[in-house]
Amino acid sequence: MRAELIDGTLYDMAPPSGTHQLISGNLVADIIAYIRRNNGACRVFPAPYGVFLDDDDRTYVEPDISVVCDQDKLDESGCHGAPDWVIEIVSPASRAMDYFVKLVKYREAGVREYWIVDPLKKSVRVYRFDQDDDTEDYSFDENVPVGLYPGFSLRVGDYMLP
Repeated sequence: MRAELIDGTLYDMAPPSGTHQLISGNLVADIIAYIRRNNGACRVFPAPYGVFLDDDDRTYVEPDISVVCDQDKLDESGCHGAPDWVIEIVSPASRAMDYFVKLVKYREAGVREYWIVDPLKKSVRVYRFDQDDDTEDYSFDENVPVGLYPGFSLRVGDYMLP
């Protein structure tokens, strides 16, 4: 069983659904392909991958997708500090965690961009914490621009089952 630790409280994580895995896998593949094509230095880590957000041992999360550009934050145990870009794919069991608890933790830790991909709503909420907390909502049928990489966008609807 997987779990996350946030501010000293342990939260169990439900196994991901098929839709969740399909979206996650395709996002990871497209992000990695873009970074490689452009000789980028960032690294992409799908869950399960440990992210130690704080300097203490009270917060350990496993975002669905973490993009880390500062190689000094990485070691074999995970990422120590805030990833540059985090994507969480909402499940019924994770809704409150993704929209509220993790939102606050990611902002406080210094994540630059946070996406909440919501298959039920068929929407993507994008928080750009490095741009005065700019927040935008997109449907799965829209191209969602990646703030970390100007000119790069993703269409989550392309990853859904017909």
